[in-house]
Amino acid sequence: MTFRAPVRDIAFALAAVGGSDLARRGFPDLDEDTIQAILTAAGAFCEEQLAPLNRIGDTHGARYENGKVTVAPGFAEAYRAFAAGGWNSLSADPEHGGQGLPKALEAGVFEMVQSANMAFGLCPMLTQSAIEALAHVGTERQKQLYLPRLVSGEWTGTMNLTEPQAGTDLAALTTRAEPDGAGGYRLNGQKIFITWGDHDAADNIVHLVLARLPDAPPGVKGISLFLTPKRLVNEDGSLGGLNDLRPASIEHKLGIHGSPTCVMLFEGAKAELVGKPDEGLANMFLMMNAARLQVGVQGVAIGERAWQQAMAFSLERRQGRSAWTGETSARIFDHPDVRLMLALTKAKIEAARGICLMTAVLADEARLAETEAERAAAKARQELLTPIAKAWSTDIGVEAASIGVQVHGGMGFIEETGAAQHYRDARIAPIYEGTNGVQALDLVGRKAPMADGAVVRGLASDILTTAEALTAAEGLAPVGKRLAEGVLALERATDWLLEHRGPEGLAGATAYLRLAGAVIGGWVLGRQALLAQGGTDPWLAGKARLARIYADRVLTLAAGEAAAAMAGDADLAALEPEALAG
Repeated sequence: MTFRAPVRDIAFALAAVGGSDLARRGFPDLDEDTIQAILTAAGAFCEEQLAPLNRIGDTHGARYENGKVTVAPGFAEAYRAFAAGGWNSLSADPEHGGQGLPKALEAGVFEMVQSANMAFGLCPMLTQSAIEALAHVGTERQKQLYLPRLVSGEWTGTMNLTEPQAGTDLAALTTRAEPDGAGGYRLNGQKIFITWGDHDAADNIVHLVLARLPDAPPGVKGISLFLTPKRLVNEDGSLGGLNDLRPASIEHKLGIHGSPTCVMLFEGAKAELVGKPDEGLANMFLMMNAARLQVGVQGVAIGERAWQQAMAFSLERRQGRSAWTGETSARIFDHPDVRLMLALTKAKIEAARGICLMTAVLADEARLAETEAERAAAKARQELLTPIAKAWSTDIGVEAASIGVQVHGGMGFIEETGAAQHYRDARIAPIYEGTNGVQALDLVGRKAPMADGAVVRGLASDILTTAEALTAAEGLAPVGKRLAEGVLALERATDWLLEHRGPEGLAGATAYLRLAGAVIGGWVLGRQALLAQGGTDPWLAGKARLARIYADRVLTLAAGEAAAAMAGDADLAALEPEALAG
């Protein structure tokens, strides 16, 4: 099925969450026509260069032979074209060769990249995260030596976090960093699940690695961050010989076969410290938070790709009598159940897209707003939304891909149709860069309690303002009513969780995140519906319909999600394995 880059959807969603206003305020030379031109050009590249390789990446995959990784046919050439086109450098600092564009615009571009070819998109996504970390905590030498080539895409970057015995518990890391007597370090250890840890698409790979110094305290407080390249880098920026690190294997995965996920061995690899000793986890979180938003964008992207294919199939496949038209051998789109699946999935994708773009707009405002108070407020709301953007959007991506298989019926279960690939690819997104359960715990344990709940309450107040505008708007009053009810449910659950911060509150964390995502998603759709008012284009008129469908079938569940969030942990705490295993 041919991929269509959703340029119009992204541009409209960006406008609805304030992206166009930010462009005028923080980027005086970036008007809406320029935004449209960038998105259109990116969409064309994704359609023409990346989408045709998606199936090849799945069926052929990356290969590991003789200690080296070779990417799927066409991937290396596509990557070089991606870098040559400047797509790797959109939001990076011009001082290091970047274009200095908004993070929000970059998020819109990368949605199309991930949608066209998620396995490919993981490579530049991790490079963006490495750029983020080095730009914030790297030395001037590191910035001058590494950032220009990472920004240009000549070199790619990775995150090396976990190990076989550690999983999510990074306190259990054992990789060692020994001083080499010359101001550098030697790394020894094994890392697993390293996305694009080795490949032949770029001249060098810059690994950012968590490891322990000899005198480091135990636990997460004893982790430092190190930079170690695949090929050593001379002081003039030229490449030297191979470093003492290598891929031991690549994983055989459920999906994203075109993305080489490596087991990496560091065998006395030369490295240099990034940031201060024993502050590696905080520094790595600069990468992880950037990656978490990008993974949320991935959820939107794979959901959009799966939805497009399901929608096209529903218009081609004829079967049964339509309950609306009475037509025999009707398009399956004309059956109520199928149309509802497609419409509700589309509404959720648009809601998730808006949440991710809103989070990216806040990242820009946190850097560019005129006053310190405005920057601080934007930063706080960005931090609140990041776990929601990651977890809620990736859950929507899996749901959309599953619905895509369902719409295809038995044909969706057959690999040749391609619907199954989207489902397999989507399933990793709720797992990596912090599982969605970890995101929920972060939301309840750290983010919602910020300023004693004032950040959540400020968000709720803004949502209620939109709900009032919807209630006064023609045809949108039901959306306003449901949205206001959803906000009240969110406020009740927030107040309860702030009073129950132990295990009883943590037991409701996932339900609370689902509730927050659903309500904020309703806010996004409401803003889109208000922006679309007065338009005669069927696509614009559809915004109000999608908002009403979402309000009736998602926002009406808010009270139940709030009750689940406040259910406590009494039965869970008393539940023994024998009660489940029989």
